[in-house]
Parts: sequence; C-alpha cells; structure tokens
Amino acid sequence: MPEHSERTLIIVPAWNESKNVGNTVREILDQFAQYDVVVIDDGSTDDTAQVARDAGARVLVLPFNMGVGGAMRTGFTFAQREGYTQAIQVDADGQHNPRDIPLVLAGLEEADISIGARFADVGDYQAKGPRRWAMVFLASVISRVAKTRLTDVTSGFRAANRRAIDQYVRYYPAEYLGDTVDSLVSAIHSGLSVTQVPVAMRARVHGKPSQNFFGSTIYLLRSVFALSLALMRGRRLPTEVRA
Repeated sequence: MPEHSERTLIIVPAWNESKNVGNTVREILDQFAQYDVVVIDDGSTDDTAQVARDAGARVLVLPFNMGVGGAMRTGFTFAQREGYTQAIQVDADGQHNPRDIPLVLAGLEEADISIGARFADVGDYQAKGPRRWAMVFLASVISRVAKTRLTDVTSGFRAANRRAIDQYVRYYPAEYLGDTVDSLVSAIHSGLSVTQVPVAMRARVHGKPSQNFFGSTIYLLRSVFALSLALMRGRRLPTEVRA
C-alpha cells in the first residue's frame, strides 16, 4: 500500500447529486479519515454543495455545468496547488465502493495512473450491445498504445500520482469522453505509465443511467470518434517531475 507520508486527495465530481453525494462523502470519511475529500459541484441546480459540506467535504462550486472533464481538471488543479502527492476520482453516485480506494491507490506503486477496472474478473458489472462493443474496442486500442493489457479504459475510478496530476492540470479535456479516453491517451503519449486493478461496481442508489439500445449505439459512434481525435494528437514530450 502507499506510504502514510503520501498526501491523498479524493476528488468527487457531482452534478445534481444531492440524493447521493452526502452518503458517498460520509462513507469515505467513515472508513478513511486520513484522506481529504473535495467535492466539485459542477453547476448543480439542487443543493448538492450544501449536502456535501454537511457531510464533511470541502466543496468547490463551478458557476455552470462544465462536464466531468471540467470538474476533474478543477480538482486536479486544486490538488496541485495544495501539494497533494496523489489523487483519486470517486463518483458521487455511490457506484465506486470506497473500500476499494486503497486497492486503486496501491496501483500507483508501479505506475503513474491506476484504473479501477470493472471487467477484470471481479464483481458482476455488465454492459451489453453497442456499449460493450465500444468498451472492448477502446480497451483494445489503448492497450496497444500503453503497451499493457487494459480492460476498462472508460472507468472513472482512477488514481493519479504527482506526475499524472501535473499532466492533467496541463491537459484534461472537457469534451465527450475526454475525461477518460482522451486524457488517458494524452498521458501515455506524455510518457506516463498506466496499470489497472480489479474492482466491483455497485448500483446507483438514486437515479438510473441511460443505457437503452439507441443511446448505446450513439455511445459506440462517439467513442470511436473521440479515440480517433485522441490518437491524432500524437506523442508529446515526456512529463517532467516537479521539484
């Protein structure tokens, strides 16, 4: 496991998650009082920010909805400015199990970026039809780019060390799939390494994600387009380590 000297920030992007974010924050802090939690209120129109504060999180409020990419870049900028040596994204909806946070962080012992993978022989998470096809295709291509086997490159349950935090502050796109596919490809092209650890996802407590056939087909098409743009950006110079 990471050494206790590591300063760890848990970043929780949240948009209109007042029914979920309080439980998520409390569950994290109940298990890991040594970690700091910051909720990025992504232009919510409900009381997400207040609920998160009441649960014990520090809250940064964006004036309008910027998407997960914009929220996470805000979180990584905060992590860099406050001197955190590692940061991990945990979604506000409760699907990421806080007990797996140390497992994902432990992946940073061997790589700059650690992904909590849903398709790695743990749990019963399923995706069917075009959505599953897109995930398999993306994982296959990015595995070749990263030169390591990855099965779930769209998972938002991922951790970053100091080098990766600095890279994400420089480049973390807000467009569709930018927070997962594009940011990962760019990080790899910048010389960062990536690994994955198996985790089990939980069902949302409130609200349901849209996964009908039409929506999944659109997801497939947009995924291919997003990956193509990411790959066309090409290789960048290796990331320098901050003093």
